[in-house]
Amino acid sequence: MVRSWDAAVERAQDRLAVGPRLRAAAEEDERRFALWDLASLVEGELGELVDPDGLAPPVERGWRERLGESGREWPGGELYRRRYWIQDDDGTVAGTVAVDNWTKGPGQLAVSSLYLGPAARGRGLAAAALDEVYAAATAEGLPGFRLEAHWTWQSAVRYHLRRGLWVVGWKRSLSLARMPQLPSYRVREEDGRLLLLVADRLRGWVPILTAGREGRWLRLDETADYRGTDGWVHEYARSTLALHLALAGFPMVRGPQWWAEAWRWADAGEPEGLAYRIEEFERAARRPVSSPYRPAPVPAPQVPERRAEHGPEHGPEQGPGRSPAQGSPQEGRERGPARAGLPGPVRAAAPSPQLADSGDG
Repeated sequence: MVRSWDAAVERAQDRLAVGPRLRAAAEEDERRFALWDLASLVEGELGELVDPDGLAPPVERGWRERLGESGREWPGGELYRRRYWIQDDDGTVAGTVAVDNWTKGPGQLAVSSLYLGPAARGRGLAAAALDEVYAAATAEGLPGFRLEAHWTWQSAVRYHLRRGLWVVGWKRSLSLARMPQLPSYRVREEDGRLLLLVADRLRGWVPILTAGREGRWLRLDETADYRGTDGWVHEYARSTLALHLALAGFPMVRGPQWWAEAWRWADAGEPEGLAYRIEEFERAARRPVSSPYRPAPVPAPQVPERRAEHGPEHGPEQGPGRSPAQGSPQEGRERGPARAGLPGPVRAAAPSPQLADSGDG
């Protein structure tokens, strides 16, 4: 029995350091690893491919400016995790992965910086790296691993689902996990519905949830087998199917009453909770970028307005600094966000084109 998660993590890290596919990054590799991390961010957030080993300093700075806060480099900030190079068959560097020095969730290894160069994709190298992390975790009594993925990084999200990771939450980003307590699963489309099936040693693939369209809305049904599943499957099956529904473009709301309470599942659970979070994720992605590498603009000095001698310049119903079309702040609060009107079932955004790493790397 594991007495200390920290000791177990340390032993798991030692196993990874001598694994066949991974090689621990040395201290002098810090800058190079940071450039590979930057290449991953540029592709994920901006959709462009760059060669991390060919980035000149001015080009690097330009990419970091465009990325904003997410492009910030933290020198010496890698003490909380260990970094590994993913090696090709001939020992050359093909990609990166990192594992935190403490656990997440129910004591799982926390994986980050999973990235493969374009030339190394489609040959199972990323899958082999994740398999090594999982094997190291379970060998030391840890319940697998967990990683985070951004909703807007559609290619990476689809890859993780193809690898059979379960969706365990979406509080700040999508959280996915592989755990020995969770069986293998599949999602299959059949007669216009999505079926979530789990592996059973005696019965093969057993459907536990089905989802489809009911008019403009989502219809979600449980099977008797779902009601008989253990706590882990029961907890994460609905979250997992919800993400598959979102990526497939299905409705994600079962009606106005469900949408009114979507905030209850804003961390995990029902499809409505994921629809609620997706709105926030996409709104955040549209915000203007503020970069620590770019000087903040200095606001122009304000010149006081000259008022007319015979009363205010503004009409009786128009306050200063606001056009009639804008309305009052109170009116905006009363109207609320557009989704409050709920003109129809909330859908996830249509799937975006996959990036170059869409192959099962």
